[in-house]
Amino acid sequence: MYKNYYNRGIKPFYTDKSIFLPKFAPGLTKLFGIMLLSRYQDTFIEAGCDEAGRGCLAGPVFAAAVIFSQDFAHEVLTDSKQLSATQRHELRPIIESNALAFAVASVTAEEIDRINIHNASYLAMHRALDMLTLKAAYIIVDGNRFIPYQQIPHCCIIKGDGKYLSIAAASILAKTYRDEYMENLAAEFPQYGWHQNKGYPTIHHRNAILQHGFTPHHRRTFRVTDPQLKLF
Repeated sequence: MYKNYYNRGIKPFYTDKSIFLPKFAPGLTKLFGIMLLSRYQDTFIEAGCDEAGRGCLAGPVFAAAVIFSQDFAHEVLTDSKQLSATQRHELRPIIESNALAFAVASVTAEEIDRINIHNASYLAMHRALDMLTLKAAYIIVDGNRFIPYQQIPHCCIIKGDGKYLSIAAASILAKTYRDEYMENLAAEFPQYGWHQNKGYPTIHHRNAILQHGFTPHHRRTFRVTDPQLKLF
């Protein structure tokens, strides 16, 4: 089910620098002349996909799909986890204005409980791909698993958000749109601290669940136990 689909006629489009790329911090990319790669292959229109919010106790999982032109380059764009919130928000309009196409989609907490977080993450990516105004003929995905989308060839790339621009851009869009969603929810449920933790399992968030219970936005299959406060 999670088989990768490779086209034997497609060869990775890379330089030797890509081997060392994950080891460098974003601020050093300009200094060393190392930037993320624009494409995995240079034959077909390629979309990069990534998600945000898999490990959260509350809120949807978001995913994004991004298509850049083959000559797109950016010295700062990298994995969203390596960037500050300010950097991510500064990069978002740059991504959106330079992408040939992009889309952001989500899967609700209720859906996550019904189909599990893994399938929900793939579904969110599929929904984002559905929304692209320019259809991809090849897909690259961060991680090591993906459910095939409409028989389009794909490649799973471990730490791909630190290697390819389109995946990095997708990680930033998914993260920033999800963060905004959780910040808006926080006004309705201030006791859970979502404006800060964004639904992730911080000690404050877990204690709030034990004290106040679940909201409709919590994932009921992500359980919290007392007193260890461990997730099962």
